[in-house]
Amino acid sequence: MTEAVTSPQTASSVRLGLKENWPQFALLVLINAFVGGMVGIERTVVPLIGSEEFKISSTTLVVSFIVSFGVVKACANLVSGQLADAWGRKRVLILGWLVGLPVPFMIMWAPSWEWVIAANALLGINQGLAWSMTVIMKIDLVGPKSRGLAVGLNEFAGYLAVGVTAFLTGYLASKYGLRPAPIYLGVAYAVLGTALSILLVNDTREHVRLETAAHTQQSVPISFREIFLLTSIRDRNLFAASQAGLVNNLNDGMSWGIFPLFFASFGLHVDRIGILKAVYPATWGILQIATGPLSDRWGRKGLIVAGMWVQAAGLFLTAATSHFEWWLAASLLLGLGTAMVYPSLIAAVSDASHPSWRARSLSVYRFWRDLGYAIGALAAGLIADLLGMVWAIGMIGALTFLSGVVVAVAMESRPGARP
Repeated sequence: MTEAVTSPQTASSVRLGLKENWPQFALLVLINAFVGGMVGIERTVVPLIGSEEFKISSTTLVVSFIVSFGVVKACANLVSGQLADAWGRKRVLILGWLVGLPVPFMIMWAPSWEWVIAANALLGINQGLAWSMTVIMKIDLVGPKSRGLAVGLNEFAGYLAVGVTAFLTGYLASKYGLRPAPIYLGVAYAVLGTALSILLVNDTREHVRLETAAHTQQSVPISFREIFLLTSIRDRNLFAASQAGLVNNLNDGMSWGIFPLFFASFGLHVDRIGILKAVYPATWGILQIATGPLSDRWGRKGLIVAGMWVQAAGLFLTAATSHFEWWLAASLLLGLGTAMVYPSLIAAVSDASHPSWRARSLSVYRFWRDLGYAIGALAAGLIADLLGMVWAIGMIGALTFLSGVVVAVAMESRPGARP
């Protein structure tokens, strides 16, 4: 196994825990805020660029940029765990940022919609590698006792940045147009994220070795194929988490592509669309500070089931109403439900995986989860073109409710670590 180049760190100095590793942990929280901001530049303005600047009338074609993003990000997630174990976490994090550097420039200067689709393919690699590494490295640092807290803080930073950036891009677009002013934020995020990752981040594989050495159940060698099958279908806890993650991001992919067009069809101005697109991920991000630690205390299953059902309620409310105030309430419900689900799912996968193959199991889970972006955007676009956007939103809401039922039936209440 090739050793990653990191800051000097002797085995005797390595300790697990948030308090013991807070400088690196805080740095990774900041870096993940920049990772999230890269997605946030697209939440409000990019669907409108497709419909208004490039005059694309087909909803399916407008959301095609999310399909490219979702498929590529899912594949990047799938290999991220393998790369992290082989190359080291830091190297994969830096690679993710280097791939993401051209994205804002391609969106700003895109002469055709194909450029936007290509930019989102690169963004998918950036998110699949960089976001995966920030969450895996935080889990490595804190050890088994505070996984929910670690994931909650990671996702708080990322999705708060998504929400704040969605609001800022909507505001800038209302003042200066859809391009290029709102996308300048992405340039700043990419440069700062890359610089901090190269200069200040330390690798965390020694923390994994320390946890593995202290683990009560020693792992036998296990192939990636076995890990893929365990995480996908064979282990009931991992299967329940993987399908819920897929459906969670399926409805998020739908909302990303459909909601701006849906709200605009009622005459809502871009700055108010920006508010709605900001409230959902900002609520999602902020509340994970609470829901992550709660999953450590209460267990994962109840929060996941309830969270999927709260999301479904938000989607049904969006589809059934036509006024800003109701859409705002629905966005708050979506944010609350997703905050209950997101850190709990990652922590549940970590609980059910041995430290020696946890990174690879998380990469499989994140593959299925982020494939939901592509499936949700494509399915919602097709349904919207055939039946209308209200039907698309309502049908995705029904699927979200059913996913919660699957978790209620399949997941054990307190999954333990697997050998």
